[in-house]
Amino acid sequence: PYIAPRLGPPGLLNSKGPVRCRQQGRPSKTTSRVASSSWAVVAAMQTPLRRSSSLSTEDVRKFRDENERKSREIQSANACETVFEILKDRNRNRVSISRILSTIEGAGIQLTDPRLKECIRNIQNLQKRSIKSEDDAKNSFFLDKKTFTEVVRDNVIMLLTILQNDFVIPEFHEFTHHIKAIFENCRDNREGAPASYIPQLARFDPNYWAVSICTIDGQRFNCGDYHVPFCLQSTSKPLNYAIALTELGCDEVHKSVGYEPSGISFNSIALNDNKRPHNPMVNSGSIIICSLIRRMEHLADRFDYVMQEYKRMAGNEYLGFNNPTFLSERETADRNFALAYYMKENGCFPPGTNLKETLDFYFQLCSVEVNCESAAVIAGTLANGGICPLTGEPVLSPEAVRDTLSLMHSCGMYDYSGQFAFKCGLPAKSGVSGVILLVIPNLMGIALWSPPLDKQGNSCRGIQFCKELVAKFNFHNYDSLIYTQDKLDPRRAHVETQSSEVVSILFSASNNDITALRRVFLQGVNMNQADYDGRTALHVAAAEGHLEVVTFLVDTCEVGINPKDRWGFTPLAEAERFHHLPVAQFLKSVGGQISASPADLPQTDLRTKKMSIKESAHEDVPASVSFSASTSSASTSAPTAALDAPTTSAETSKKA
Repeated sequence: PYIAPRLGPPGLLNSKGPVRCRQQGRPSKTTSRVASSSWAVVAAMQTPLRRSSSLSTEDVRKFRDENERKSREIQSANACETVFEILKDRNRNRVSISRILSTIEGAGIQLTDPRLKECIRNIQNLQKRSIKSEDDAKNSFFLDKKTFTEVVRDNVIMLLTILQNDFVIPEFHEFTHHIKAIFENCRDNREGAPASYIPQLARFDPNYWAVSICTIDGQRFNCGDYHVPFCLQSTSKPLNYAIALTELGCDEVHKSVGYEPSGISFNSIALNDNKRPHNPMVNSGSIIICSLIRRMEHLADRFDYVMQEYKRMAGNEYLGFNNPTFLSERETADRNFALAYYMKENGCFPPGTNLKETLDFYFQLCSVEVNCESAAVIAGTLANGGICPLTGEPVLSPEAVRDTLSLMHSCGMYDYSGQFAFKCGLPAKSGVSGVILLVIPNLMGIALWSPPLDKQGNSCRGIQFCKELVAKFNFHNYDSLIYTQDKLDPRRAHVETQSSEVVSILFSASNNDITALRRVFLQGVNMNQADYDGRTALHVAAAEGHLEVVTFLVDTCEVGINPKDRWGFTPLAEAERFHHLPVAQFLKSVGGQISASPADLPQTDLRTKKMSIKESAHEDVPASVSFSASTSSASTSAPTAALDAPTTSAETSKKA
């Protein structure tokens, strides 16, 4: 007989291991909550299936698929219930549409996000049927539980992720506040002028300035003229290179083009020692790359193919074609024609290459239009290892993205590439339309656009923005994520940052690890920080009797000598309670005080589990706790230890 496989307990996949989140690779936060209530139903569905001799493999597969479908439906229903309980108005027991939309936007997710397509469409349809004014609907319409479930069912997992704030930048609103400030600083930059070698570029308003961001989780932010379309120009080069690598592989592509910075102008008529273009980011290398992509197909089909790949990278955001720019590029292409014939003479092209078609293909791809919004999604796809952040579709191979980012880092900014790599330390590619694609691997893609260019052909405002961004955040490839305390790290929430500092300090003090304490002190961490009981590193070190640590904290870090914890104990009181006389003498010599009279302080020794009660001198004062013998850690707080003690004398019960 065939027995259908049973699932393991909630939170396990076939009893083998925890279910994992896709982006961060950690145990799912929602698995146990969503799955637990449906476990009994799922287990009941997975009853043994007796297979007769006539039961085919197809029947078994259908049975499995049906069980999986029912399981997904049950988990989706429970997720809907969880989201409803979180969002509902307690007085009405309903969920406001405005709260759904504001929750989505507050996390940095746009309402046009394809991962919320069905939910937003259902809301719009509901509003159109029920209310004439869309503004009124947004502000006053409420959904009961049944209607809410019908509306959000298709995208409930995405809503759950939003409510958990399970994104790569948890404090997205604060992060965008800093981005706005940098954006406004760069707006005043009046240097440079738009490219003038073709009329279409020279006509752009020099006041145009836009910034768009797309994280690897699809959080998005836009500033300025981000809807205005412009041509990719040279920013198409890394995209074409990545497409060619995905199609043909690294070895095949680099038979025809190198990967070294040239050290000369991007349009120089020069080849490397192997008679090949230096890299795919210069004109000669990009022309070769264009000759490799779908080279056996007709020009129209090749163009359609690359446009579809661009569209997939952009998550189906805006993409167009500027025919006047294409015609102008072709009319002023003498230099590129000279490059092409020079490379043909040296045997750089694959056999049978049509030179004119290849150049037309190159000019067409340079003339593809995007806006800052769609360009940021393309950069986000590169930051996400070739997977589009909005659709989750794998567009480029991880190896292709790795090689592309490597060359963008070393060769992407024309003759400014070396300085940019040194000062900003991030992969980037610029174009003469004024665009810069900036990639922060595993975090986000940023598109910057402003037509005025400097003498190297890069956007003046864009370069300034990159420098200020790296000065504010620890995004430089060689910024230490541990020791760079003067820069912000948007990957970490404030609570996480502060709690990790406190834990690090207290554990180091407890373990007599003066090296670790010295390291965090040099990072600029506040050594006076306390835990939720008000216990500082000095409390812990004094309780443990670590004289060297106490001396370091007092003399070098200059921490407060007499901080009181929740129970009014000072570090000196801790040292005396645990009989660490050298520590107590040192603290007294620097002004240490005991917060209460020694007679009233609990006489404790936390190294034992035996406890006795000493009667207080006053009726209204709780009896103090006294310990004898010694084995356990002295750093535990007295009240907690008292609660943990397993036995008390008969007097304890009587007193209670």
